[in-house]
Amino acid sequence: MFKPDHIIKIEEAFLFGISIYVFIMLPYDWWWFLALILVPDIGMLGYLYNKKAGAILYNIFHHKGIAIALFFLGIYLYNDVLQLAGAIMFGHASLDRVFGYGLKYEDDFKHTHLGNLK
Repeated sequence: MFKPDHIIKIEEAFLFGISIYVFIMLPYDWWWFLALILVPDIGMLGYLYNKKAGAILYNIFHHKGIAIALFFLGIYLYNDVLQLAGAIMFGHASLDRVFGYGLKYEDDFKHTHLGNLK
């Protein structure tokens, strides 16, 4: 029987697959996905200031709701770049969660909504 954390990882792997599918529908060459998939980690730069700023900035760049909002705003405005940003953010957040990286609490980078990182 699967443990809950395994189920979450399987679910997130499927969601990552959805982000790839959505990306394929956009007018960009495949290499853009590979080139941009780690860009949301720029949110970690907030940790250079302090833990609170780091957690806030990290969570903004890894929030699936924001990613979906960007994507749909791009659809509404006929803006492929916003759709791309949303797809990349969503895919990145899903891939992070496959590896156990969740949204951060302000006390420590390793304290996430999925538990503590090892």
